[in-house]
Amino acid sequence: MVSTQQVKSSQAKTSQSLPPKNSKAIVSRFMQNLQSQICSNLEVIDGTGKFKEDSWERPEGGGGRSRILQNGNVFEQGGVNFSEVWGSHLPASILSRRPEAAGHKFYATGVSLVLHPKNPYVPTVHLNYRYFEAGPIWWFGGGIDLTPYYPFAEDAVHFHSTLKQACDAHHPDYYRVFKPWCDEYFYLKHRQENRGIGGIFFDYQDGEGQLYRGSNSDSPAAIVSNTIGIPKPCPWEEIFSFVGTCGESFITAYLPIVERRRLMEYGEHQRNFQLYRRGRYVEFNLVYDRGTLFGLQTNGRTESILMSLPPLVRWEYGYQPKANTPEAQLYDTFLKPQDWANGVVSGK
Repeated sequence: MVSTQQVKSSQAKTSQSLPPKNSKAIVSRFMQNLQSQICSNLEVIDGTGKFKEDSWERPEGGGGRSRILQNGNVFEQGGVNFSEVWGSHLPASILSRRPEAAGHKFYATGVSLVLHPKNPYVPTVHLNYRYFEAGPIWWFGGGIDLTPYYPFAEDAVHFHSTLKQACDAHHPDYYRVFKPWCDEYFYLKHRQENRGIGGIFFDYQDGEGQLYRGSNSDSPAAIVSNTIGIPKPCPWEEIFSFVGTCGESFITAYLPIVERRRLMEYGEHQRNFQLYRRGRYVEFNLVYDRGTLFGLQTNGRTESILMSLPPLVRWEYGYQPKANTPEAQLYDTFLKPQDWANGVVSGK
């Protein structure tokens, strides 16, 4: 496996803003190995489910391999996808953010993951880490977030503490910016609620400028980023190493939660609430998710792009949770941004 901590450029860099000449091969190899590592660990904890691989090619250039697990012991459906694509034109969704990439051929690679467990007490999890190059322009993006259906503070604290540790190993301000950026990103504006308890999210990280690159100038993430100011320039290797640490921390962040919850007994009431809340997942992925939009705009493989959707889901008109129930606690506390890593939680 490629070491993300000790990767070296094949030749000395002439500019801090330029990637090594073999950058595409380095990142592609890491992403493929990360996919394999995650799938192996998930098969072990599931016990019976096995991933089926479906390789595909993109007519415009590139392709990928989708690995899907269905009807397992723990996971009702899960997908861990690797892709690397290239072409002559970036889609409008990217150019609107990075107009300087216009006119350049592009390369993009990454790993994306969504797991929908059977047991309502086991949270859904999403992960995506990606890399883009367009001529001399490059950047990393991605993140991970957790979507519980039933609230357990110890799970939220564990998840966020693990991510903060991964961030702190590389920069003292990463978690301070990327955590609220995640809360900002995974927000359903039409519902005025967060999708889950968040995690970390970042985009357009090229080692220059402020850490926050979102569009909301008065958001908590933007305010923290403005307070920090512009960090010293960061080389390609260090940002890649940071992304690698984040990717490799998935097992530590998520699997202990699965172990704690997978054997908890549940009934029809909990299952129905899980299916109802899955509807929020569908709404976000089809309305707001950048990865979904990028894949569809670049003629990616539709089955792989939409593997993030749950196999079963339900909607209910005008649902309101009953007071003083776990469902109400989810809405009142867990679907509002909290300082989980420090154990500071405020209610309604």
